[in-house]
Amino acid sequence: MRVAFTLNGHRVEVDVESSETLLDTLRLRLGVKSVKRGCERGECGACSVLLDGRPVVSCLLLTVQVEGREIVTVEGLYGDELFEELFEEFSKNFAIQCGYCTPGMLLTSYALVKRASGGPLRVSGDHIVKAIEGNLCRCGTYPRVVRAVSRVLERRLPSGSRL
Repeated sequence: MRVAFTLNGHRVEVDVESSETLLDTLRLRLGVKSVKRGCERGECGACSVLLDGRPVVSCLLLTVQVEGREIVTVEGLYGDELFEELFEEFSKNFAIQCGYCTPGMLLTSYALVKRASGGPLRVSGDHIVKAIEGNLCRCGTYPRVVRAVSRVLERRLPSGSRL
């Protein structure tokens, strides 16, 4: 079955089996390496992508479900000012250890900051924890991720919305 969708700003068409997951399509057919195979049960977040701007786990989605939709992976965010700022803060705050959870953490953090920057949303540390809770970090960098995202939010949000 042929499925067409936008991947990182480019329209792609790919032939898939009806039962093929988006994770398999991205990694095996399209060569996207930031989308990692972890638990394959939607519990670890290693396979996270942005689907129409919202973080989802690609291991639980069939590729046929993304027909006509927009998928963004870490590779599609290189050069994006917000993404680069988040990546820099992750680095400065030692939020990157083994790197396995990093793409999912960055994507979910990116989605939170983007959503918070777009409107009158009051964001707290609890919001950050909630945003990243679907990403299992075996190295335990959660406090460092929260600190990195908090610093980006402090710079980007209007003073009435700050942490």
